[in-house]
This record gives sequence, structure tokens and C-alpha cells, in this order.
Amino acid sequence: MAKKRVNVVTMGCSKNLVDSEVLLNQLEKGKFEVVHDSNETNFDAVFVNTCGFIHDAKQESIDMILDYAELKKRGEIKNLYVMGCLSERYQNELEKELPEVDKYFGKFDMKAMVTELKAAYYPEKIYERKITTPSHFAYLKISEGCNRSCSFCAIPKMTGRHKSRTIESLVMEAKYLAKNGVREILLIAQELSYYGIDIYGKSRLVDLVNAISEIEGIEWIRLHYLYPTKFPYDILPVMRENPKVCKYLDMPLQHIANPVLKNMLRHVTREETEKLITRIKDEVPGVILRTTMLVGFPGETEEDFEELKQFILDTKFERLGVFPYSNEEGTYAYNNFKDELSDEEKQERANEIMEVQQQISADLNQQKIGKKFKVIIDGQEGDFYVGRTEYDSPEVDGEVLINTDKTLKKGDFVHVEITGAEDYDLYGKVV
Repeated sequence: MAKKRVNVVTMGCSKNLVDSEVLLNQLEKGKFEVVHDSNETNFDAVFVNTCGFIHDAKQESIDMILDYAELKKRGEIKNLYVMGCLSERYQNELEKELPEVDKYFGKFDMKAMVTELKAAYYPEKIYERKITTPSHFAYLKISEGCNRSCSFCAIPKMTGRHKSRTIESLVMEAKYLAKNGVREILLIAQELSYYGIDIYGKSRLVDLVNAISEIEGIEWIRLHYLYPTKFPYDILPVMRENPKVCKYLDMPLQHIANPVLKNMLRHVTREETEKLITRIKDEVPGVILRTTMLVGFPGETEEDFEELKQFILDTKFERLGVFPYSNEEGTYAYNNFKDELSDEEKQERANEIMEVQQQISADLNQQKIGKKFKVIIDGQEGDFYVGRTEYDSPEVDGEVLINTDKTLKKGDFVHVEITGAEDYDLYGKVV
């Protein structure tokens, strides 16, 4: 008898991807044939793991549901299920608007999803995942939820308050990943700063990082999403002294003008932010900072925007992304501020910031020519092997393109001398 086939389609962030990987593994243990993000049809079931972050992401999720609803109507798939953040937040509305979906699940309904397909649920194996990233790196989600109350953000309404996983469970999962060939672990959460406070009474991020660094096979540990407010300074000596911890810090600042920061409920000032950046760079020589900015927030004046642009020019962040403000219902900003700028004006401001950042990145990359870096190989494209330095996270940062006669494998670490540079990517040779 042929195995039943299931496709899990992931929308949104790496945290959603981890959820999909857990579901895939549970179903595979239940004797299903499982695939991820397949463009094929003829599936017994399709799960669409949705994003509910901002308007564009929500629309992409809805469009994906509609595409699969059409396939179901044509008999090319049997059952359609929806899970994730959008479903968590808008389940009642979705059930009315899209009755073609067989069932909607929230973000934390793993057992219900597995048993819906009449498969056994294995809670003792919840730390095991079917890795969908290249096998040498994986995301490790250390907590759910968020205790921050940023006025623009709807995520806490979907994920609830911050809830840490235990150090023991995370080390068990990291060992499982290492055993399956993972060499780089990316620690993710809505924000890492709060890790452990809810279950241990104090931050335990340092203890977690140190414990993971002792696992054989893990060579790089990367930190994503540390907020500037109540920053855990004790992580800085670990980044400086532990060779397995990448000198890479992802810290979303969102803005720098004090009036905007105040209305965003970020609980930090420009002056405090600048002191924090100085301290990080002083305590961790050579550290690379990634940040994200949010433009077009209600009340952001031309002066506020110019202040942000000048701050970026002066600070010269190595990595920076930008979002135009999305007016999300149910948020403090939605209920208390008037969204006056048009979508076009917001996008123009975002484009202007990225033009500034593009030149900064190009200038910084030129300075790398002639220098040597340790690089992890992600794959091969045409004549080039594609890799990353410890200063580059997969999918969001630049790459190193290597032309060599040597045979390199995914997950190999090699030393590369930089021979050329573009705005975001580098060229190099193995040394």
C-alpha cells in the first residue's frame, strides 16, 4: 500500500520554518511521505503554514491558500489545512471567508495537526525535526512569544507572552542537529534577551550559548534578535572569547529619533542606543551589527526621517534592512495614532534608506579585498562555490563567491582571501 503524501508549505520567518520541520518529522514517523514547499500536486494533504506579521505577508499567505483551494477544487489535492500565525490570529474570519479549507489550526496545535491525519503523536520526539535548510545549518527556536509592547507590532497577539524552553531540551535538540550534520546553529526567538527569565528567574542566554558551544560538531553559533532595551551585557564577553560564537549581532533598532522611539513604545532613547552600540563595539572588537529600521511610522516627520538617515550614514551598519510601516489592526499604534503617509511615501522612504545602505555596504566590502576569512560552504552556483563568513547569516546577508579547482562540499569550512567585491557580495579564492 502506497504511503499517503503530505506537503507542508512555509510562509514567513525562520520561526515558522522550525514549526514546519517539527510537523514534517512527526508525520514522517507516522509513515507518511512528506515534502516541504513542493510545487507538485497529487497530495493527500497540504498544510499551509501562514505568516501574520504585516499586510504584505498576510496577503501572500492568503494568496497561497487560494492557490491550493483551487487545486483542491480541481481534485489535484485531497485535503487542505491552514496553520501558523495568520490562522492563530484570524481563525474565525478565515473559516467564514475560506470554507474550502478543511480545518484551521493555531500556532501551537501540533498534536491536533498530527492526529487530524490519524497519525500517532510523539511528544518525546518533539525536539527532532526534518531539516529543510541545507543540512549544515539549522535554526534553533529557544522561546515563543514576547513580553515587549512595541506599538507597531501584532506578534504578541498571536504568540502570547514570552515562554522559554529549558536549557536541557535545547541542548538535546542541538545535539540531535549536530548528529545529523549541522555545523552552524542560529539561535532565534521573537527576542533572545528575555531567555530564561520566566522559568529561571534571570536571563540564562549565556549559559545556553556556552552549553551549546560544548557540543561536538557545532562550529558556529549565531545570535538573532536581541533588543536594545534591557540588553544582556553578559553575552558580550562570550562573543569576544568563545571562538564558536560568531561576532555577529542582530539587534533591531527600528528608529533613532526620540519622538518616534517614544511613540513606538521602544523604551529606549537615541542617547542610550548610541552608548549601547559603542559598548558592544568596545567589548567585542570586530563585531558586525545587523539591524532593521521601520520608516513611515505615524507622526514620523521629515526631520525624524532625515535624522534616521544621517544616523545610518554616521554609524555605518554592516548589515541593515528596512520595512515601511504597516498599520496593523489591534496594535497600540493602530488604535492611537493616525496613519497619514501613503504606502507610496512609506516605500519611497524605505528605498531612500536602502540606497544609503547600499553605498555603505559597497564601501565596507571594498575594504575587505586582500583580507582572509573563514567561510562555510553553502553550495554551488555555476562556476562558483557559494559560502558565507561568520559575519553573514543565510538568506538575509551577502555571500562569498569562490572560484576554485578544489572540490568543496556543503558544510566545509575553508579559508578564503577576498579578491573582489560588489555592493553586498564578495569574490574570493581558497588559501
